[in-house]
Amino acid sequence: MTQSMIHPSAVIEDGAQIDPSARIGPFCVVGPQVVIGPDVVLKSHVVVTGDTEVGEGTVIFSFAVIGEVPQDLKFKGEASRLVIGKRNRIREHVTMNCGTEGGGGVTRIGDDGLLMAGCHIAHDALLGDRVIVVNSAAVAGHCIIEDDVIVGGLSGIHQFVRIGRGAIIGAVTMVTNDVIPYGLVQAPRGELDGLNLVGLKRRGVSRADITALRAAFQMLAQGDGTFHDRAERLGRESESAYVREIVDFVMGDSDRSFLTPR
Repeated sequence: MTQSMIHPSAVIEDGAQIDPSARIGPFCVVGPQVVIGPDVVLKSHVVVTGDTEVGEGTVIFSFAVIGEVPQDLKFKGEASRLVIGKRNRIREHVTMNCGTEGGGGVTRIGDDGLLMAGCHIAHDALLGDRVIVVNSAAVAGHCIIEDDVIVGGLSGIHQFVRIGRGAIIGAVTMVTNDVIPYGLVQAPRGELDGLNLVGLKRRGVSRADITALRAAFQMLAQGDGTFHDRAERLGRESESAYVREIVDFVMGDSDRSFLTPR
């Protein structure tokens, strides 16, 4: 440990593992089970506790509390973890909790995420890569947020909800059911209102695939049979890998129902 990279006012408890290239700012507290990776920066007044691993290049801003025990009355002090990937930006007053025995024991954050000021990531949540959670949004326990999802400010994601890759959740939205990949959700009680076309175009998705996704969305909205029946039929009829991704998501295991097209 290179002491010059740790501010003298920081409290580093015995057992903490801190890479020599990490920088620990004033008045930070690092617990005894914490592992801080290369080039991690804790700005100031950051608390990192619990069995928590912070990946390379992640920056945590002031007054964030990372790795505290879950806000779950069923938690009885069992061993659990928080694993944060590489190059994340965790802004002021963010809170992230470790997992619970009933939820697999691990809360996991992918790489290259942006967690804006005041947002909360609860126990056993699994976030993919390049996820953006905007100011004061809350992701409840056991949620799965796949890659490239944006969760708008002041939104709430209900426990056990899955949000598919590339979806976008509008601001001030409560999401109580699963969201298909590339879906666009808005309104106070979240409604599936279309596709995240802007996100698809920014990622360079071909016109043919976007056309296929639009047709698939129309079938899901207006086709015969149940939502699952329509998705199953899409799987047989479409050759688009993007449509196939939606089908696999719908046919996968879930503890919630789906937001369906209006």
